[in-house]
Amino acid sequence: MTRRGSRTPTVGFVSLGCPKAASDAEQILTRLRAEGYEISGSHAGADLVVVNTCGFIDAAVEESLDAIAEALAENGKVIVTGCLGAKKDAAGNDVVRVAHPKVLAVTGPHALQEVMDAVHLHLPPLHDPFVDLVPAQGIRLTPDHYAYLKISEGCNHRCSFCIIPSLRGDLVSRPIGEVLREAEILADAGVRELLVISQDTSAYGVDVKYRTGFWGGRPVKTRLYELCDELGKLGLWVRLHYVYPYPSVDDLMPLMAEGKILPYLDVPFQHASQRILKLMKRPASAEKVLDRIAAWRKAVPELTIRSTFITGFPGETEAEFNELLDFLDEARLDRVGAFSYSPVDGASANKLPGALPESVREERKARLLRHQEDISTQRLERKIGRRITVLVDDIDEDGAVARSEGDAPDIDGLVYITDGHALEIGELAEVSVIDCDVHDLYATLAVATD
Repeated sequence: MTRRGSRTPTVGFVSLGCPKAASDAEQILTRLRAEGYEISGSHAGADLVVVNTCGFIDAAVEESLDAIAEALAENGKVIVTGCLGAKKDAAGNDVVRVAHPKVLAVTGPHALQEVMDAVHLHLPPLHDPFVDLVPAQGIRLTPDHYAYLKISEGCNHRCSFCIIPSLRGDLVSRPIGEVLREAEILADAGVRELLVISQDTSAYGVDVKYRTGFWGGRPVKTRLYELCDELGKLGLWVRLHYVYPYPSVDDLMPLMAEGKILPYLDVPFQHASQRILKLMKRPASAEKVLDRIAAWRKAVPELTIRSTFITGFPGETEAEFNELLDFLDEARLDRVGAFSYSPVDGASANKLPGALPESVREERKARLLRHQEDISTQRLERKIGRRITVLVDDIDEDGAVARSEGDAPDIDGLVYITDGHALEIGELAEVSVIDCDVHDLYATLAVATD
């Protein structure tokens, strides 16, 4: 395909799904800008549109297919990438191609070069060395003061409710030197918080047998402990997401106690019933998890633990659901999210007996969240009257909106600072907590002391 004239080629971009998908999107956007493409905020003003999709659960599939349909209707030239691009229907056909045969190209997730090849084919770049300037930290979809740091692709687990390995493949850890270089560039660009993400953060380096890499001329093992230890030297908030409760996580507690990384763990426990966990093919035992949580909190009293759970898994009895509620009472988790079980095309759990009606799945989800409300509130009440450090996300007419060390963006709570109008976005501030509700804290600026 050839273009007439010398107008700068423009690409519209839509990104859906999880932070891992957002990280893929940032890589694509960075390459597009590096090659001189403009990024459009609308379909109508673009030469073509790239849609980065999610394909994990039915609702995400529908959202992605709708986004593709909208881009086709408003622009007509669409390239599809992301997890849905790798998904097949029962007959082995591409889900995207079946629904939208007019798309220009379809790729799976973390397919940077394939996306760029498709863009080059349908919209060749117009190189201009005076325009093709991209900041060293690349193009990001997050605010300037925090960024996601993806340390691996894929997953070696075969959880029965999940199809991520079929979409993103087995675990592939990024070289530790490459990860640390990216972190350093982000720090130099003014980022104050790094959110470490992957499908299984605890497994970082397993696939390469913890191979020794190099950073700053020094040998460093490709392993989560060593990665966190090095990240802790950058002077940033370092927050860990999607951490499986392996014994190796115990080794991170001293780093949290020393303030090198945040006292925060996002651990997707999913359930507490041993039978349900086996049906889910989850590598965990509820009893051992409770012991581990107790040990973590003994080592790091200020540790914040968030988790997610699935309600109404096939065959889940009322007694097993009550086991989960009892687990919450014992674990005293700070933050909890819940999903009612949703059959995913291609997941082995679909073949399990005892599928529950949607009404039961949803009712149990609502009951779990109500049950957790008192626990979360009590965990927050412990902070009233205390002085804490927060990171400012926004300033509005009511003051500043910030997050504490126990609050990840978008999924956890906020800290509202009523007298914080003079603060700046991205600033770390000391505040005194004066109140809380189920999810959020309320604070005033801390009075300076000698």
